[in-house]
Amino acid sequence: MSSPNILDELEWRGLIAHSTDPDALRAAFGEGSVRFYVGFDPTAPSLHMGNLLQIVTARRLQDAGHTPYALVGGATGMIGDPKDSGERTLNSRDTVKAWVEKVRGQVAPFLSFEGRNAATMVDNYDWTASMSVIDFLRDIGKHFPVNRMLARDTVRRRLESGISYTEFSYVLLQSMDYLTLHREHGVTLQFGGSDQWGNITGGAELVRRATGDHVHAFATPLVTRADGTKYGKTEGGALWLDPELMSPYAFHQFWLNVEDEKVVEMLRLFTFLSQEEIDDLAGQTAEKPFLRAAQRRLADEVTTLVHGADETAAAKDAAGALFGGGDLHVLSVSALAAALREAGSVNIERGQRLPPVVDLLVTTGLASSKGEARRTVGEGGAYLNNVRVQDADASPTDDDLVGGAWLVLRRGKKKIAGVEVR
Repeated sequence: MSSPNILDELEWRGLIAHSTDPDALRAAFGEGSVRFYVGFDPTAPSLHMGNLLQIVTARRLQDAGHTPYALVGGATGMIGDPKDSGERTLNSRDTVKAWVEKVRGQVAPFLSFEGRNAATMVDNYDWTASMSVIDFLRDIGKHFPVNRMLARDTVRRRLESGISYTEFSYVLLQSMDYLTLHREHGVTLQFGGSDQWGNITGGAELVRRATGDHVHAFATPLVTRADGTKYGKTEGGALWLDPELMSPYAFHQFWLNVEDEKVVEMLRLFTFLSQEEIDDLAGQTAEKPFLRAAQRRLADEVTTLVHGADETAAAKDAAGALFGGGDLHVLSVSALAAALREAGSVNIERGQRLPPVVDLLVTTGLASSKGEARRTVGEGGAYLNNVRVQDADASPTDDDLVGGAWLVLRRGKKKIAGVEVR
């Protein structure tokens, strides 16, 4: 049975940045299972943090009894939503097709595809590719006043530098998705990120103009750092969901290092913890922020959600061994390698005599000069494989290689670097 209070939870968690008609949406949620959709364009080989917020929101709605349609944009992904500056690189059909499958694989584990409100996965390439230009212009284009398209924020910012008709018309393609899903599947709600609000409302308006039906929409907030800058694949340091692009260790470390000012917000947005649990963690952060209890719980919850409990445990073991001085040999080679590559590492060819510690400290950047490296060793602040270095000129041997390939250097408590012997 659907919950009439799901909108209350979404609002408490801060997940509603914009909505078309909150009262009508609340009434719809209370009347039965709402069929909703959220879309993911395959414009990269992996989904990222912003997509994760949409996936988690879809799961909340499904858990409350509503019915998800997860749309992968095989068609829209070949164009891409307009950027704030510059034209997108148009990817080949084969590239987009491969990314479509990756996106499907990343979204599917979060939703249930069985039961009364089973999820459905759709690809807008299926109804777009065979449509003629004439039909597209007559059936879709006639419902879009150009002055309203020009008023869109992204388009307005691009007018002086230039925007192609391809990107300018993206809103028509995405809007057609809503119309198609409404007509063929009875979908009456779309949501997405607040940067998509113009496209989302364009879809709702197209449904109204083409069918006379009034449908619903809302947008989740843009997730930003404490200083207001945004996360995302276009900003560098993207939080990818694919473990090949971002290791579970690095993923866990990201959430572990969320600012105190943002951690409660992140708990509300990205975890399924109750209000009571989050309030308790907020209290702990206020009283004893140095314990970072909220960050630790956030990192464990989200990493387990995305990568599973085993990878979360491995990430915690790696951090504990590296920064807590534990036994490095108990770690899997993959967990150790991921942690050291994240911390910073250098490569040395196998077969040659390994350099002395004083040189390794300089090579890895833990010391700026041999003199500084010797002083660090003399002060007792240099460690090799968590053992304090006594002789700066001593060279490690093959027996010191952890997992047969790695040396772990540490300066003080927090500065770590790896040496991979290949």
